[in-house]
Order: sequence, then structure tokens, then C-alpha cells
Amino acid sequence: MLLAFHKPYGVLSQFTSEPGSRWGTLADFGFPPRVYPIGRLDADSEGLLLLSDEPEWNARLLHPSRAHEREYWALVERLPSQDALNELSRGILLAGQRTLPSKARLLEPQPEVPPRDPPVRIRKTVSDFWISLELVEGKYHQVRKMTAAIGHPTLRLLRVRIGALELAGQPRGVWRELAGAERQLVARAAG
Repeated sequence: MLLAFHKPYGVLSQFTSEPGSRWGTLADFGFPPRVYPIGRLDADSEGLLLLSDEPEWNARLLHPSRAHEREYWALVERLPSQDALNELSRGILLAGQRTLPSKARLLEPQPEVPPRDPPVRIRKTVSDFWISLELVEGKYHQVRKMTAAIGHPTLRLLRVRIGALELAGQPRGVWRELAGAERQLVARAAG
């Protein structure tokens, strides 16, 4: 079984809670027994998360030799210049290591994304813009660190695609089983 889930903000990518945690868990969404997340999204990130009861998906999608594209939409402070987007695309030096090249662009037109609960902090004097980042690696807080490094902090982060499988209009907090062509999209991403 392979599932696609639109993980909401404030949910850990695990089934057990951590002592003293303020975050919810995947146990709150009625998943079938014996499924586990493939990879993770931080509690303060949203979007496409895959789960499966087939352990081989984990190895196929997460092993570094099987780099596959993931697309994130990041709501950032202020309009990034083309130079800043080019810098993201070339790779950013983070903790002494350069990120792999990526594809970074301003989303035009700006997407209409349903508001987050709780809402993102908005400053009346600072505008915000959605950008797209397509990565083939997924280091800890990578997108947030990359946008901060170019002076455009991420206010909200949404993973919209893994390989060719898109989140599209799937409602927040809803999961569905992938079959046929959608399952093949994930298999192609896994190589």
C-alpha cells in the first residue's frame, strides 16, 4: 500500500508523540495499520508526505544514490531578485557544505494557497512572495536555511511534488491510496 497525505502544519511525521510536545501526530488521521512515513516533513512544514507498509519504498526513495526531485513552495519575505534566485539555483554554502544545484523561480502568477491555521505572521510593511524550489536532496531545514542565507526568510513551506506526483488539489489532512499511474509516478522517481 502506498499513500499520499497532505500533511497539515503542526503535525509530526511520526505516529507517536514526544513528551511535552505541542504538535499532533500522524495517529490523528486514521491511517491503516502498519503504514509508516517515507521521509519526513517538519512539523512547521506542510504538503505531500508519502506513507507505505512496503519497506522497500523507504530504501528506494531515501537512499542518496536515488536522488529524486522534490518541489517546495516557500512563502518568503520581500521580493527576491533574479540574482538571489540564481544564487539559490547554483547552491548555497550551509555549515561548510554547498547544497546541490536546484531550480529556483518566482511563482507567477502567485498561487492562491488556503490560509494556514494558525495564520502566518504578516507584517504590514514587508511584502511576501511565493517562490518554487526544486531540490534533489533533503537536508534538515534545507529550504528554510537556503532562503535565509539569501536574506529572504521562509514564512511558510509547502511540499507540492515528489518526482512527478503532485499534491494538486488534495485537501489538507486527507490521505489517499495511490494505484496504477500514480504509483508508477513514484516508482519512476525512485529509479
